[in-house]
Amino acid sequence: MKTLPLQNRLKIYIYIICALLVVLGSRLAIVQIFHSAEYQTKASENRIRLLPVLASRGEIYDRNGETLAANELVYTLSLSYLEGNDQEKIVGQLITLLSPYYPEITASQIKEKIKLQQYRLYEPVVIMRDIPWELAVKIEETRQELPGVSVNIEPLRVYPQETLAGHVLGYIHSINEEELAASGDKYSINSLIGKSGVEKVYESQLKGKDGARRVEVDSQGRPMGELVTMSSVPGKNLTLTLDLKLQKVMEASMESNLQRIQQAHPKAKVGSAVVLDVKTGEILAMTSNPVMRPDDFKGKLASSMVSYYFPSGDKYNPMEPGAAINRAIQAQYPPGSTFKPITGMAALESGNLNPFDDYINCQGRYWIAPYISCTGVHGNENYFSGMADSCNTYFQEAGRRAGKDNIIKTAQDFGLGQKSGIDLSGETSGLVPTPAWKKEINAILINRKYDNLRKQLQEKYERLIAAAKDETEDEALRKDQKNESAKLEAQYQIDYNFDTKWQAFDTFNMSIGQGSNQYTVLQLANYTATIANGGYLMEPHVVKKITDPNNGRVTEIEPKVIRKTSVSANTLALTRQAMKAVTAEGGTASFLFTNFPENISIASKTGTAQTGRVGDVSLGEFHGVFIAFAPADDPQIAFAGVIEYGQHGSESAGYVAKDLFEQYFGLVDHYAAITAAEEKASSDL
Repeated sequence: MKTLPLQNRLKIYIYIICALLVVLGSRLAIVQIFHSAEYQTKASENRIRLLPVLASRGEIYDRNGETLAANELVYTLSLSYLEGNDQEKIVGQLITLLSPYYPEITASQIKEKIKLQQYRLYEPVVIMRDIPWELAVKIEETRQELPGVSVNIEPLRVYPQETLAGHVLGYIHSINEEELAASGDKYSINSLIGKSGVEKVYESQLKGKDGARRVEVDSQGRPMGELVTMSSVPGKNLTLTLDLKLQKVMEASMESNLQRIQQAHPKAKVGSAVVLDVKTGEILAMTSNPVMRPDDFKGKLASSMVSYYFPSGDKYNPMEPGAAINRAIQAQYPPGSTFKPITGMAALESGNLNPFDDYINCQGRYWIAPYISCTGVHGNENYFSGMADSCNTYFQEAGRRAGKDNIIKTAQDFGLGQKSGIDLSGETSGLVPTPAWKKEINAILINRKYDNLRKQLQEKYERLIAAAKDETEDEALRKDQKNESAKLEAQYQIDYNFDTKWQAFDTFNMSIGQGSNQYTVLQLANYTATIANGGYLMEPHVVKKITDPNNGRVTEIEPKVIRKTSVSANTLALTRQAMKAVTAEGGTASFLFTNFPENISIASKTGTAQTGRVGDVSLGEFHGVFIAFAPADDPQIAFAGVIEYGQHGSESAGYVAKDLFEQYFGLVDHYAAITAAEEKASSDL
């Protein structure tokens, strides 16, 4: 084949190149003439990134304006994206600088932060918040050797009262990937958001609106320069219903009483209490011990704190209870004898019990199986003496007369076994045991038990039959298997029918607050308040008002009535009178309030509750439970408290109630004594 001369081939190449240039030029002309605006916009969008300028989080105050949560300006250490070896080098230098201050920070942790932000390379990665001034100075001094490293001043949450109301306030922590994905563009990977308590529930009000810096980036998403800054808008401020003085007295009293009780009962490491306004449902104080320090959670939780908040192991250990949960709303306890007013009201409403003239004779135990014992031999008891003595015999008989359905209805009517609706995160519902619940739960347990027994029986005879010597032995074994299986199924029917049906002893146990009764401390406080206020079940709340600092607008949180109970005014009045007898001479709490004047009488009910934990009954270990309201004749506040392994309610949580009532009514200024002791301790250091 003849080859074209070189000159001809060059001409062909030139024609091809020219044709391509014509096509390219035509395409460029089309873009310039017809799509210029569109592509300029796209180029600008690819070139410009918006970086947040953090808004100050809304502040939180107590009802009298005392600061509970505020903000302070801190030094924040950040690292902009660098490529390859430069990044490895800078991370290594950073670790060297950080190690004297934060030995737990590793290079892998910093790299993990960078990896999480791989799709937002233009946004600096926050390495540490609230670094000390000395470290900030060192970083600035070596700035030339640390390209991409910056120290900025940003607002950060601070809790000036330390652990005070820690569980109520909650805490903020780094946003996770799921939260970030669900937030749209409201947060960045560096954001801190409310994770519990008020900080979580009111996150949208507290957050405010971040400003922005417009940053120009290159094709790799790396920052090239800053253009325009838009100011941030601070979040809204919250005024809580809490009274700082009452809160401090409650926490100090709980701590001192726990220490006192631990001398005889080492497991008594947990306590929780609530005091609220009976007319509005406002929470005046709420504590959970072990306490929470919200500042612990702003950064990486120190290893020494992990076991304090989240002790290892699936099985609950009373000696290492863990401080992460708010036990006033998240833990559930048997109420013990503090449930007896419910039983009494149900019996009175049924018409089968006269509070004055129906005397029930207590000889130390109830006369119907399982013959539950009483705390003593009380002789003839009526409604008032039975409440004052906390007589198990009297209230078992009252429960029998009322019937299970009336007891259940009354308990539910007063908010027990259901979430209260409080504006805090993580509230649990508790349990009022019912026949339907018993059947459901016990059917599962009994079926699980017998499924295991059937499996064991099957495996037993499979082994025996496999080892049979002859056909005769095989036939005998199969016959034995059939007989044994029939016996097992007969026993299953007996156990199923008994265990899944409501029995008389279930009513007797429920009547005195034992059995499967499980309630939160808040539910006990709210039910007590409902007795005190004439039968109005209020929705408890911890936020009193929301203030917008940008325009001064104030949103008041109004009291909310959930329902008016069906219990008559007469029954409520009789029950208040009976609870007043508990603190009168001879009552189980008579010794607590002897220094109170007549116009500030206390109505209460004590409780010594079986823990429901394996082995505790045989060791004689009980939770101390206490409920009260005051003044008995014109109620203002209600209290409920539990001290785990506190034994008797009057001798444990009752003392916390005493201190609170003394402070509230101005009888003893515990707050002044506590602050004076703190100031002295501080000056001695």
